[in-house]
Amino acid sequence: MAYLLLVVEPVEQRSRRTQEEGREAYRQMVQFAEGLKARGVLRAVESLSSLKDAARVSVANGDARVIDGPFAEAKEMIGGFFLIDCETHAEAVAIAAECPAAAWCTIEVRKVGPCYT
Repeated sequence: MAYLLLVVEPVEQRSRRTQEEGREAYRQMVQFAEGLKARGVLRAVESLSSLKDAARVSVANGDARVIDGPFAEAKEMIGGFFLIDCETHAEAVAIAAECPAAAWCTIEVRKVGPCYT
């Protein structure tokens, strides 16, 4: 089964780190990803840039509305994700608990599946 581990972090967190601290956090995440790959459970992984480069798009009555970031009301952002394959929800949660970012963020575990269930 596929599960998405979303790294949900406070918006201001990155700006509070020194560049050295940021690089160390990134190194830990790369090492975690390499371990998941070695275990054969990693499908995909990506880090995402900050909200300053983001856009939100919605369409109503055929008209697209685009709002460029950063978003003043945002308290959290998705900082990255891991797409993993494992047997059970409990295993996905256990893998999320191993993620270094769980020490400074929240890791949201979502089963991949149709949006109508």
